[in-house]
Parts: sequence; structure tokens; C-alpha cells
Amino acid sequence: MAAPSPRPVVAVVGATATGKSALAVALAQRLGGEVVNADALQFYRGMDVGTAKVTEAERGGVPHHLLDVMDVTEEASVARFQEETRVLFTEIRGRGGTPILVGGSGLYVRAALDVLEFPPTDPAVRAALEAELETRGEAALRAELAAVDPESAAKVADARRLVRALEVHRITGRPFSAYMPRREYAAEAAPAVQLGLRLDRAALHERIAARVDAMVADGFLGEVRALADRGLREGPTASRAIGYREMLAVLDGELTLAEAAEQTVVATRRFARRQETWFRADPRVVWVDALDPTLVEHAVAAVAAAAASSPAAPTAPLD
Repeated sequence: MAAPSPRPVVAVVGATATGKSALAVALAQRLGGEVVNADALQFYRGMDVGTAKVTEAERGGVPHHLLDVMDVTEEASVARFQEETRVLFTEIRGRGGTPILVGGSGLYVRAALDVLEFPPTDPAVRAALEAELETRGEAALRAELAAVDPESAAKVADARRLVRALEVHRITGRPFSAYMPRREYAAEAAPAVQLGLRLDRAALHERIAARVDAMVADGFLGEVRALADRGLREGPTASRAIGYREMLAVLDGELTLAEAAEQTVVATRRFARRQETWFRADPRVVWVDALDPTLVEHAVAAVAAAAASSPAAPTAPLD
């Protein structure tokens, strides 16, 4: 008898402030699931107010993974995240649970779910190529890349990417283009279903403004002040986060708190548009109305449909 298919990984995606975290908790409660964070900024300890990180009360007793796992001085790694999430998917399924991946960091979601291989790097090889760039010139390196990887040669637009493409080929013997992601669920994630939360642009803008106001009222500036004492400014990922860089400018006397809040709202709205563009480009995302009063029921039905269409149905019911 063939082994049954595992429970699907459920990814809750979409723009910031659409209610992803709340839906993830509700689904986990309904499906016997555990939440896996895919918001790169919520990896960081102490970055709570400015990332709208779910509190213990908001988690509703649901286990949450990959929250508060890094110091602000550390750099987030998509490759490491991929390894950790896929281990978690296996462990959660092994406990009979449903993995609920949640976050708006598009690349991290794809790394967790899709066939996405990260090409290696070698500082010595890169240094040699950078030296060749100086001595032989960009045209010679472009000709070399065109001979071994014409697809990448047609796309690279600057010397940095040119060096990177040649570095990968010299290390692996494979073209850099062979590492391009495919919209295909990896074996460790399949079966999977992506639920995208859809919200009218005007309503989303209102939510973003209200969220930033609430962050300021909840002590966002104090949070950033404390994190600055712990090395926030030196953090290659954390220091560039929307809101945090603006609050650092307040501490430096470059902005008023009101100006920082307004700039945070504007930057967050731009970021939300990029998130929407990213996720809408994926035809596999099942879109649901964030304001639908029966949102959870519709989401559960979408998960059940995905499970039923997988090669073999799960042994345990999904609701």
C-alpha cells in the first residue's frame, strides 16, 4: 500500500497589515497546526513593536517557530532559513500537525516552498575575478560568460553580477542560470497551498497608518533606543528595516518623531505594493478577502481542496 501524502504546508502570504498572523493562528487552531515565521525581521530578538510581532497572548497557545532566534547584529540568511524551515516541516508533520508558514518576505516564502538552490561562493575565486576585471576588462569577462552561460550573459547588467555569474561557473562548472528558481514546490514542502490575503488599497493604507500610530504609542522609539544599545546600527539586516531606520534618525536628531512616523507610513505603503506585485505574480496563490467574515472557513476549505487534489489524501482529517 502506498504511503499517504503528508498534510499540506499552508502558507499565509500577502502584504503587510492584511491580517496574516491572525489567520495563521486561527488556521493552526482549526487544523492542529504549528506556525513557522517567514518574516525576516521577526527573527530578531527585541524587534517586537516595530515588526508587529505576535505576542504570547495573540499566539493562542499555538507553537510558533523562528521567532526571536537572532541578535540584531547578525545577518539574516535565506539559505539557512530554507534549511531550518524544511526541517520544521518534517518535524511538525511527524507530530501529526499541519505546518503553517506565515510572512510577507517573498523570497523567504519561495525559499521555504519552492525548488530554489543557492549557488556557492568562494572568496578566493571572487577576488581573482575582480582582479581579472581590472586587468582584462569587462568586455573580456562578458565574452567568457557568453561562451559558458549565454542566458546569464544576456541578463547581467553590471560588473558585480558579471563577476558573480563567472564565480559560480568556475566553482561548480554549472551556469549561474541553472540556479534560477522555478515555481515548483520542493519535495520537502509538497503538497502545499498558498493563501493570499487580499485587501482594498484604500483600506490597506488606512491599516498601515493606524498600525504605525499604534507602534509609536506602544513605545517604538524606546524599543529602538534599547536596540541601539545592543548594536542595532551595526546589524546589516536589522538596521535597514522600515521604521527602525527612521527611529534611529530621531535618536540622531535628524527627524522629529512625527516626521519619522510619516516616513514610515510612506515606506511601508511602498513595501506593501512590492509585496502585492510579488505574490500576485504567482498563479498558485489562492486569494481570499481579508475582510470576509467567513475568512477562516474559506481558508480551511481551500486547504482541504489542496489536500484532496494531492496524490494521496492525508490519513488524518483537516478539520
